[in-house]
Amino acid sequence: MQSVSLSTDKPLDPDKFFPWIQQLVAEEGPKILRCKGILSFKDDPDRFVMQGVHMILDGDHQRPWNADEKRVSRMIFIGRELPMDLIEKGFEDCVA
Repeated sequence: MQSVSLSTDKPLDPDKFFPWIQQLVAEEGPKILRCKGILSFKDDPDRFVMQGVHMILDGDHQRPWNADEKRVSRMIFIGRELPMDLIEKGFEDCVA
């Protein structure tokens, strides 16, 4: 069992993030027991909350970011034999 935790204070590009996460779960889904995150997308005033189990993902806008709240995107993946380098690089490549 292992986990990888990711975070960035730079906004993510949704046009990069969604294709990346969909491809990741399509290829590595059986290894991913759980994933979840709170994401900050560029030009989006709302927090995006997502979660997943194996190859099933779900997400939606939750609420606006508070004025005093630091906009940090955070994700965690829990699984077995996770391709940690691939996950870390893919997340970094989604920065706007």
